[in-house]
Amino acid sequence: MQAKLLKLLALTLSLTIFSSAFANPSEPTEAGGENDIKKEIKQDISHHLQDSYDFHLFTDKETNTHYGFPLPVILWDGGLHVFMSSKFHHGEDIAESNGNYYMLHHNHIYKTDAEGTVKYDDEGHIINEKPFDISITKNVFVSICVALMIFLFFSGMAKHYKSGPLPKGFGRLMEPLVIFIRDEVARPNIGDKHYRNYMGYLLTVFFFIWFLNMFGLTPLGINVTGNIAVTFALALITFVITQFTANKNYWQHIFWMPGVPYPMRIILAPIELLGVFIKPFALLIRLYANMSAGHVVMMSLIGLLFIFHNWFARGAFLGLTLFLSIIEFFVALLQAYIFTMLSALYFGMAVEEHGHH
Repeated sequence: MQAKLLKLLALTLSLTIFSSAFANPSEPTEAGGENDIKKEIKQDISHHLQDSYDFHLFTDKETNTHYGFPLPVILWDGGLHVFMSSKFHHGEDIAESNGNYYMLHHNHIYKTDAEGTVKYDDEGHIINEKPFDISITKNVFVSICVALMIFLFFSGMAKHYKSGPLPKGFGRLMEPLVIFIRDEVARPNIGDKHYRNYMGYLLTVFFFIWFLNMFGLTPLGINVTGNIAVTFALALITFVITQFTANKNYWQHIFWMPGVPYPMRIILAPIELLGVFIKPFALLIRLYANMSAGHVVMMSLIGLLFIFHNWFARGAFLGLTLFLSIIEFFVALLQAYIFTMLSALYFGMAVEEHGHH
């Protein structure tokens, strides 16, 4: 089982590196060609980090043909407008829906006219009206797929447990991780009395973040956990669960700390209350920053393959990229663990029972 897993990991890693590195193997042919390639690398990195309305795999520059597949655009603008993002042709065309016209500009949808008129304010910002956008973007699509995957995997795992004490298939790989989250994360941080109440969320958030991080290592340009809106939503869930399941001791230690002189209580209460909001903020920033930085470093190293022209430098950067890609597999798991562990720590602080005299 372990040998098969290592082979699968090696194959995935090889496909990731080489498909990413050779997707656009253009060479500079003029004096300014190298600067053009540097600009293009920056644009590719920026495009990779952002969410988008389609999956763009690569572009044939000779024919200006884009390869990928579109996603549904869902807008509310005096009524429901649903169409595929291919209508925008990667921002080059105007999309018409029920007499309304929309354009895609810097990954945002604006309302316009048939000529694609763009209005700017004095500072150069677009002032075109924006419709209410509930589209299935790339990040949303992958999040839904990962959620369904987790549901199917663990539903099957639960059925296997009903028929016997040992898991089968995929469950054999997942069982040690489930036990690890229970015995090394939930119990030590929350306590034997309350940990079961939080196990459902802790397991869900751990595998959800881990699977999303693993998808981010593929050449599809997926960067869900590098999107601050996603990490904000995850941290917000942890924050809400913490506050709504907290006991009176938790709130007492925030607003009226026992054993502390009364004047100090007045000074410390605002600081403790501020800490309630700083904790989830640190949670969302940690995951967002680490995953975004990893993507930037990996794509920058791949971009260097097209800037340096001697084989020694290219071989060195390819080897470094390969090494860091292996590290990224462990970072993907580590970031899921850290988010889960800190969530469990906050839950434990919320339900901790104190004996005061």
